[in-house]
Amino acid sequence: MPYYGDVALMQEAVRSVLAQHDERWRLTVVDDNPGDNPGDNPGGGGPEVVPAWFDTIDDDRVRYLRNAENLGLTGNFNRCLELVEHDLAVLLGCDDRLLPGYVGTVLDAHAAVPDAGIIQPGVRVIGSDGRPARTLVDEAKRRLYAPRCDGRTVMAGEELAVSLLRGDWLYFPSLAWKAAALENVRFRPELRVIQDLALLMELVEAGEKLVVDDTPAFEYRRHDASKSSATAFDGSRFVEAGDFFADTAGRMAAHGWPRAARVARTHLSSRLFALTMLPRALRSRAGVGPLTRHVFGPGRTSEKAGGKA
Repeated sequence: MPYYGDVALMQEAVRSVLAQHDERWRLTVVDDNPGDNPGDNPGGGGPEVVPAWFDTIDDDRVRYLRNAENLGLTGNFNRCLELVEHDLAVLLGCDDRLLPGYVGTVLDAHAAVPDAGIIQPGVRVIGSDGRPARTLVDEAKRRLYAPRCDGRTVMAGEELAVSLLRGDWLYFPSLAWKAAALENVRFRPELRVIQDLALLMELVEAGEKLVVDDTPAFEYRRHDASKSSATAFDGSRFVEAGDFFADTAGRMAAHGWPRAARVARTHLSSRLFALTMLPRALRSRAGVGPLTRHVFGPGRTSEKAGGKA
């Protein structure tokens, strides 16, 4: 668990691991030391509070590590990848919750499709208050982009690439990964909010399979404001997205996946999301240019492609 946030929510996440019906798990919490930037760790409650709380947990399957210095979001995620030590791994969100059957559901899916590199169990969305929530983003994921799944299904190759590039319907913190699939990949440090899709596409290109199991096993917390939503309003998210989709279109074409390349060039769902942000951007007079270019432009929107961010 890469930890950098609210103490109480992190404790909820840890307790949800401790409450698993299937006891075949180990939890490593990696605290990204905020150092002189406590704003990177809101609600941290002081440097001594978190380790003291972990000292009260009488379970040798739980270990707490604290980075010597602040690595930042992407750096801490990569640190967690370096610490993977078992056949399956989960990068659990420090504000999310496992349902009691998560471990059993994931292990059953792995046993059924042992060569799959990624497992997506069923997800319920909760709000900041921990209660069930419905948002436009999540309804779009469920109704427009996620494949129909009755029980368990397997996806791979161009079919999976097209599906994810049409609209990323996966819930990244809920995914279980085959450790062997993660050995040669890392989160890209130049990306701020689309690192997860970039890593997924790298694995799809490498031939990894995805198992989708519709058994509810995970609670994903959708906050009113997050890193990705904040950057959406100032437009920087879409500068990054435009560059990513342009690069991905080229890679898909070179890989011999023309449908995936076409979907990446179009990136319709990302354009529609940017369109929904425009009214607020117009009111605040922030990010209008990047948003407009992302909605109506040809693709890449950063300065390195000849435009202005």
